[in-house]
Amino acid sequence: MNTLWRPRVLGAWQVPATGPVILAVNHAHNIDGPMLMGTAPRPVHFLIKKEAFIGPLDPFLTGIGQVKVDRSTADRTAVTNALGVLENGGVLGIFPEGTRGGGDFSSIRAGLAYFAVRSGAPIVPVAVLGSERGGRLIPALPPLRSRFDIVFGEPFDPGDGSGRRTRKALDEATVRIQERLTAHLENAKRLSGR
Repeated sequence: MNTLWRPRVLGAWQVPATGPVILAVNHAHNIDGPMLMGTAPRPVHFLIKKEAFIGPLDPFLTGIGQVKVDRSTADRTAVTNALGVLENGGVLGIFPEGTRGGGDFSSIRAGLAYFAVRSGAPIVPVAVLGSERGGRLIPALPPLRSRFDIVFGEPFDPGDGSGRRTRKALDEATVRIQERLTAHLENAKRLSGR
């Protein structure tokens, strides 16, 4: 990442050095995941749509520990594998919006709350800023040597302290998560000057 772009990492010290943690990342461009993987202070295992596991990318993504997920169904294998990452004290990366979009956390899915409440792992909000526009040479990628800001926020527990894992508890946790992620994104823009 450092050879093609100019990433600036802010707040990486907020990622716990050990133990399970979930990185909740905004997603505006395909480069967001690789950018975070290349700059995070710990190895990250992302939930990645199964369609990305094609050709030579399949053994590569599998080899670096990425978790294949079928988004068309309740993929129990992916859920088990993702929980396994957390049970082993690893870092799970999740795009809470479920797919690329505005990257503003305006619509998040309940999966993030499920993983956090079920595992007890703290959530660290992450804003990847700078991937919003395409370059002249390769329109599908941001301009080469452009600046990216990867801003890590303060870890938090989205649960209500009761330990409940009911549908209502997960819905309430999702609301709390969305509020925290939206606030972090605004703060990240302020900190980075974007």
